[in-house]
Parts: sequence; structure tokens; C-alpha cells
Amino acid sequence: QVQLVESGGGLVQAGGSLRLSCVASGRTFSSYSMGWFRKAPEKERELVARISGSGEITYYTDSVKGRFTITRDNAKNAVYLQMNNLKPEDTAVYYCAARPVTTLIYSYWGQGTQVTVSS
Repeated sequence: QVQLVESGGGLVQAGGSLRLSCVASGRTFSSYSMGWFRKAPEKERELVARISGSGEITYYTDSVKGRFTITRDNAKNAVYLQMNNLKPEDTAVYYCAARPVTTLIYSYWGQGTQVTVSS
């Protein structure tokens, strides 16, 4: 079992920045690919960014490219999402998720943290 604890959400004005953090339990953190998802009201859940177990491979959805950066620190069992130049359309609940690197299924999820961007 892997437990994920998120933090860092809040209220910011458009153009501002936030850094989301996710800390995982366990001793095999590097065996999991990590993803950040978001869910806005009346919209489908969306994969925002993902990072491989080693941290060498990353992916971003087009709407956040150049603004968001996903990183991980396996020594601290942590993954981060640095969000710059935030836009009102980034407003959502953001979730950290983990999956074994050999599968496409995210098996573990954090509780979510609210990000609100005002215009």
C-alpha cells in the first residue's frame, strides 16, 4: 500500500505561482511513475503531467507546457508540480497519483488540493 499526502494548493491571482507537493509512504518510491491530475467542476478529470520512476522522462498536457514543471526527489519520496503564470482555467482540484512503472493503471491517489486562480 502507498499513501500519498498532498499540499501547496491555495488562492492566487492570474500570473502568480504555486508549488504543489506530494509525499509518499513506502520504500520503493522509484518503482512508481507519478502523475498530477486535475478535476474542474463540470469537466472531465485531466492528466496534467507525469514523470517516470527515474525522473528522466516527463510529459505535459499542451495547455500547461512551458508553465508547469514536474519533478521528483526519490530520496524524499516526493513529487512536485511547480506552476507558473497561472491562468483562471487552471482552477481545479489537483490530485497526485502513483502507478507501478510496468502498468498504465494509477493504483494510488492523494486526497486532492484545491487550486483557485482569480482573474
